[in-house]
Amino acid sequence: MVRLPARLISKLLKARIAQIFNSAPPGPLVHCVDAADVLHPGSAAPVSHEKMRAVMENPAPVVWIGGGEPLLHSGMGHFVRAIAQSHPCVFLETDGTELRRRIHEFQPQRELFLTVRLDSLQTPKSRHTVEGIRAARLSGFFTVIHTRVHEDLDSAPLTTLRSFIAEKDVDGWLITAASPGDAVVRKAAEARELVRGSFWRQFSERLEEALLSQTPAREVHDGQAFVPEDIHVEAGEEGVRIA
Repeated sequence: MVRLPARLISKLLKARIAQIFNSAPPGPLVHCVDAADVLHPGSAAPVSHEKMRAVMENPAPVVWIGGGEPLLHSGMGHFVRAIAQSHPCVFLETDGTELRRRIHEFQPQRELFLTVRLDSLQTPKSRHTVEGIRAARLSGFFTVIHTRVHEDLDSAPLTTLRSFIAEKDVDGWLITAASPGDAVVRKAAEARELVRGSFWRQFSERLEEALLSQTPAREVHDGQAFVPEDIHVEAGEEGVRIA
């Protein structure tokens, strides 16, 4: 059963309410960070303490740490702990292949969601990815799968992935468009109907806006792409446990 992260829901609702009553300026709910902008591959030292401070001081309630592969950076465990001290919710996105080997560098926290990119269970490296998810679950972490939809979407792997998520008791599923084209964005919206729970569907939309805004071809008018609709929870959806 996909459970809901009560802390994340609470922080997003508070941010939305603050925007409605103008006690906080309109702005992104998700701040995306490329690990390579802050950390040197193979080094524990940050590229720039100023960049590190800028991430920690960003007012967005959610920090999304992604890029090519964050776990290529040896200092990622320290970086994540530092960001989690200043932000209520941190998503660390990885392809999962190094997660089992590096899991000891992280600590289960209410603020941290280990997020694994997984579009299909039939790819050559999916076995290592699944092992990473299992290691994270057994270690008590919140686990989330992030599926990116491309133009040549085949719905069959997504249906299989939906069953896998329910069977393995993964905490959440995010589906976003991999590129800003109208056809891809439309297919991603259709694919999100497979996600159990309205919260993860809505959060997928917010995340998609944040990720696509980093693409030069993405047209954003007057900064309105980041202003969220009211986030709601369907009756019967269950609060997440804290490991």
